[in-house]
Amino acid sequence: MKILVTGGAGFIGSNFIRYWLKKYPADSLVNLDALTYAGNLENLSDIENNKNYKFIKGSICDDNLAYDLVQDLDLIVNFAAESHVDRSIMDCRDFITTNVEGTRTLLEAAKSASRRNGKIRFHHISTDEVFGSLGPSDKPFNETTPYDPRSPYSASKAAADHLVRAYWHTYELPITISNCSNNYGPYQFPEKIIPLFITNLLANKKIPVYGQGKNIRDWIYVDDHNAGVDAIIKRGRLGQSYCLGGNSELTNFKLTKKILSFMGKGEDMIEYVTDRPGHDLRYGLDFTKAKNELGWRPAVNFNDGLKKTIAWYKNNQAWWQNIKSGEYLEYYKKQYGQ
Repeated sequence: MKILVTGGAGFIGSNFIRYWLKKYPADSLVNLDALTYAGNLENLSDIENNKNYKFIKGSICDDNLAYDLVQDLDLIVNFAAESHVDRSIMDCRDFITTNVEGTRTLLEAAKSASRRNGKIRFHHISTDEVFGSLGPSDKPFNETTPYDPRSPYSASKAAADHLVRAYWHTYELPITISNCSNNYGPYQFPEKIIPLFITNLLANKKIPVYGQGKNIRDWIYVDDHNAGVDAIIKRGRLGQSYCLGGNSELTNFKLTKKILSFMGKGEDMIEYVTDRPGHDLRYGLDFTKAKNELGWRPAVNFNDGLKKTIAWYKNNQAWWQNIKSGEYLEYYKKQYGQ
């Protein structure tokens, strides 16, 4: 199988490439990534010489490049996205360009490609945030939950999801979509809450908690997510969406306390900061459909996954120190004054 992975130098995409090449060593993967601030080829330095892996620097919004790349493909897995909610609140233009227009470009290229063996399969990576916000006692989101995005980021992802489904209904392009909960694990860019807190504490800096930390998130270890995507690609029904949850809902305050405890730090390291505008209260995903149809469920216990993640950041300090000394540093200082 020949696969195009977009956004493969980012956090989830790089872990997916490593996962796939290990499980399916005969497959050929092309990684298309624009290498914006969160894309980092160091994430894939261990497999860069693999004969079945190729990197191409470029944007998914480049029509000509997309058309050239898809001619001999079997599958596109679209991870490419601007994904940080805070950045989308500050300026959402890049989010609309990449997440909506970029997805359209890929879909159009897949639709128009000439191949001997039928149409190109398209799998689109989405998020639980397209569903909006849950109350404390509401049932978790599932595949039938109406879309109700609350941030520019989630609105751009919702628009992309609708486009993907439109190409299934209108052009019969074989698509699937996965909506995942919050990922964590190695190589995650340190603007996200778990690596931000870990790297701050490793540097003996305080950790910024929005409001009172009452917002609730469901957490999934990145390779559990990738195993779910694998199951959808291999066994999922075309035209369908699948929710991939981690069965690990926690308030941000409880998450913070776990990280502090596992790293031997006290609550004096917490700095409460002004809450994010329009901060969704709770996300949670019901993965019953994926369990029943695909035989998938998350395998990594959250405590175990969090300890593994902390250990990775401890053992790879040069990786995140290089990032924090570069472009991200100015953004980080602007947000948190550190």
